[in-house]
Amino acid sequence: MTPASIEQAAQVLWKAWQGGTTLDALPENVRPASREEGFAVQLAIAKQSGDTRFGWKIAATSSAGQAHIGVDGPLPGTLLGKRARTCPATFSLAHNLMGVFEAEFAFRMGRDLPPRAAPYSTEEVLAAVATLHPAIEVPDSRYRDFVRVGAPQLIADNACASWFALGPATEAPWREMDLARHPVTAFVNGKLVQTGSGANVLGDPRVALTWIANELSRLGTGLSAGEVVTTGTCVAPVAVKAGDAVAAEFGPIGRAEVSFDA
Repeated sequence: MTPASIEQAAQVLWKAWQGGTTLDALPENVRPASREEGFAVQLAIAKQSGDTRFGWKIAATSSAGQAHIGVDGPLPGTLLGKRARTCPATFSLAHNLMGVFEAEFAFRMGRDLPPRAAPYSTEEVLAAVATLHPAIEVPDSRYRDFVRVGAPQLIADNACASWFALGPATEAPWREMDLARHPVTAFVNGKLVQTGSGANVLGDPRVALTWIANELSRLGTGLSAGEVVTTGTCVAPVAVKAGDAVAAEFGPIGRAEVSFDA
């Protein structure tokens, strides 16, 4: 893709974001054909939005998440500042095509992990983390048939980012805990609807965090201190509707809560 076609693709997607509209796919003449081209469009959307970057998301870190959007591996996405809240948060589902929420481990970085030739180890990545949080993501897509457009176009569209809610930093000794085996439960209107664990996130949320640190390094961006990384859903995406109140429960690690406008 040329710089002009990257900007044009970003304009098409950002217009859909702003207007709450959807498309079948990006026009063929500005359609990314690789993960790298999709990521270039994603960065252009963030720039066009005029918003700050709150952090990053990882889409499709579980088999359920991969099935939900029709891909066979994880995808990086940008979390925009104006679409991130602290819990308890209230969001609108207006124009939301997916209509689900996800329970996720989120890490706030304490120092930079800049691009470099050698991959980062999990130990290096965890040493750069400041805090661990329970979180809820409410994803969405600007594509009507998002399971068919493929990874490059999904990455271009911020990997199905929409709303994000960050719970309080845990006071539990999380570095000593087995996050892979840690249970996670999801509630809708006080009723238990899904159970899962950190193992659903590329086998371990710490592995997922390492994956995105190295993917962003490879793409020439890196992670910055203060940014939040949400590592993907620990439970199957949970269907929600307007008026619902939902919670993601992480036991001693904490709880994230979101309500949806009636």
